[in-house]
Amino acid sequence: MEPSQFLTAVVGAFFGAFGWLLVGMYLTRRANERQARNAARAVYFELAMNEIDIDVAVKHGVFGTLRRSSFDRLLPELATWLEADELEAIARAYMSHAGYEQTQREDKLPAQIRNAVLAKVQAEHDAASNLLRRRSFSAKEAARLSTMSRADGTGHGTTAPAAPRSG
Repeated sequence: MEPSQFLTAVVGAFFGAFGWLLVGMYLTRRANERQARNAARAVYFELAMNEIDIDVAVKHGVFGTLRRSSFDRLLPELATWLEADELEAIARAYMSHAGYEQTQREDKLPAQIRNAVLAKVQAEHDAASNLLRRRSFSAKEAARLSTMSRADGTGHGTTAPAAPRSG
């Protein structure tokens, strides 16, 4: 084999391997993003179920158990996809469960304090839901989800959805 043929083969092999590496990295990135988006969707629907329970507690004083299993299980995927302030907004919704549970346990809590705590819990869940709706659904899907939320009477999801961010 002549040196020029060998050099051509080495250069071709290098660019071929480098090309496959780039394609593999791109496909892996896309798969990870899709997995994180699906995780965010699951957490969004868990928050929606919690919002219904919070709404019933606010309006009728009946407390259901708030869920957090999807959040606990899918937090690593969310952490790789969301910005720090976005992840904090989601975590704050789940941290507010402590206040919800305290208002559920404390029978002698004044109504004004109980209402303030529940309003804060409701606001945290609403903010997290709006964020996840904006980030994990297309604009068309987010608009449909907002319409469905208003139709069910919870009043949640009334913030106009923005176009999803790439990430």
